[in-house]
Amino acid sequence: MDDTLRHATGTPVGVLDASAVRAFHDRLDAPITTGDPWAEVRALEELRNAISARQARAVVAASEAQRACDVPRGVEEAVTSRKVGADVGFARRGTPHAGSVFLNVARVLTADMPHTLTALAAGVISEWDATRLVRETAGLSRDGRAAVDAGIADQLGQVASSRLLTAAREHAYRADPDAVRARRVRSESQRRVTMRPAPDCMAYLTAFLPVKDALACMAALNDAADTAAAEAREAGTAAAGAGAGQAGDSETGATSKGAASKGAAFSRARVMADTLVERVTGRRRSDPTNVSVNLLMPLDTLTGDAPGHVPGYGPVPADLVREWFSRGDPTGPLVRRLFTYPGTGDIVGMESKARRYPGLLALLILLRDQVCRTPWCGAPVRHTDHIRSHATGGATSERNGEGLCARCNYIKEHPDRQVTGDGSQTTTESAGFTVQSYPPAPPGMPPPTRSALERWLMEITWPGAPPRRAATRPDEDALDD
Repeated sequence: MDDTLRHATGTPVGVLDASAVRAFHDRLDAPITTGDPWAEVRALEELRNAISARQARAVVAASEAQRACDVPRGVEEAVTSRKVGADVGFARRGTPHAGSVFLNVARVLTADMPHTLTALAAGVISEWDATRLVRETAGLSRDGRAAVDAGIADQLGQVASSRLLTAAREHAYRADPDAVRARRVRSESQRRVTMRPAPDCMAYLTAFLPVKDALACMAALNDAADTAAAEAREAGTAAAGAGAGQAGDSETGATSKGAASKGAAFSRARVMADTLVERVTGRRRSDPTNVSVNLLMPLDTLTGDAPGHVPGYGPVPADLVREWFSRGDPTGPLVRRLFTYPGTGDIVGMESKARRYPGLLALLILLRDQVCRTPWCGAPVRHTDHIRSHATGGATSERNGEGLCARCNYIKEHPDRQVTGDGSQTTTESAGFTVQSYPPAPPGMPPPTRSALERWLMEITWPGAPPRRAATRPDEDALDD
């Protein structure tokens, strides 16, 4: 550390702590004045990787300190690990799951893979490379991991990531073939299908499958594309022949041009995508959709440009919403509309042709929160839980409920993690961090009100609101309904 950092932080030269790191961080805003910007790019990349190595060491130290506190209190080791993983997520402004992944990587690197940690600290491999190398050694003993680490030591920072991973995979199999087979069997039991949003109102549908099943699926889709391509070629040839033989027939000529255009517009990728949808859903793309979609929308979505919001996907343009409601679009989904109170983002009305069912309150909270309410988590909501626990007098109400993923709901039970507030704003305190969380604002609307009194007035004045048990006016600070 140079004299500039020492004067800025008051930290003695040679000591690195949070204030010294922040002082260096502040200097990164300085103008680019170097005569060799590429050298700076390389140095910054190596610094970023080295910072990840130091973060790994710091995370392990924090984990050991938390475990030392939890053992005398009888807290299970798994609970401690979940709590520390969530704290890592807070510190890195990432999800609790990502925090736990980094915690596991840090533990393995510091305990079993010194060559990989040294390469990361030198900046010659990235955090992502180190993470994937740790994954390739999952299930191995400490000796097995050390053997893999030693086996790839001379390739770290010298070869492409794909070659490095291939080498690690080969060394892992030689070190413990039984562990590799057990990991494969476990992975096969975790096969699944997931969806995530993509730009332009599209989505990525991803299947995690055993390789033989994935190859079989691709072969079937390729066969369908080959058949469609042959049909397109035949249509184009027939159209060309008809056009040559009846060039004087203007109507036939126009038809031939249309057929030729259809053949030219053939897209192998599009045919494979359409075939996947047809075989999974059992319907053609022109058939009506038998899927119900919850759509959160302000009233002017049907007349203006305010977008709607589909929970689990995100915003959808107003013109697409109008297509769904149009009788001219038989392929559109069955839409359940949810209304927001005029001038606010509070969900107070629901219109549905479907039969009402138990759990409507949980559905309301799910549609309000959309994803897990833990800051930076964003995982799908799996549990609806009390903010103020039922055991301490918390009401089972919209104001005292929040949507959480399973992991974050379990983490709440750790004695060093405190969650307070209500549905409009929660405060989580853990590991020295204090973070607020709010439900997202509906499309084109402000966030839901934070006032219990305003919420009470909405519920008694909005005709579509669900009936209340009693029309008693709440205190301003009340959390129950």
